[in-house]
Amino acid sequence: MKHIVESFNIDHTKVTAPFIRRADEIMSPKGDIVTKLDVRFTQPNKEFMDMAAMHTLEHLLATFLREGKYQIIDFSPMGCQTGFYLTMFGRTDLMEFKVFFENCLKKVLAYDGDVIGAKEKECGNYKNHSLVSAKNFARKFLDGKATII
Repeated sequence: MKHIVESFNIDHTKVTAPFIRRADEIMSPKGDIVTKLDVRFTQPNKEFMDMAAMHTLEHLLATFLREGKYQIIDFSPMGCQTGFYLTMFGRTDLMEFKVFFENCLKKVLAYDGDVIGAKEKECGNYKNHSLVSAKNFARKFLDGKATII
């Protein structure tokens, strides 16, 4: 059985980061709609996020995203280090979500404490965080005026 991975079908040479893209929408066997978003911070094959920044953004945004009305399942870094996949229950208006996501990034910029969930008993690589670098990528996303594709 051949499985087609959706993200391999997007032409990475023709997109312009930052962007938010509905990557997939499926219905579970029980009838729940599950949406996967591609939240791209950097230009594919041109610029990559360092792992400490991605790790910190993952921790902070996983927390801040759950403070809204969306039913977040997961917020995961892409292996290519250019962004994240966000999985949630339900359909969402992407323009509305973009405003919410940008507000979460503003919380990252304002955050000035210890990285949430970054103690040895909470995290599998607790020493690999950089709040400064995470803020730099948050600012870059906001300054780049992300598009919806």
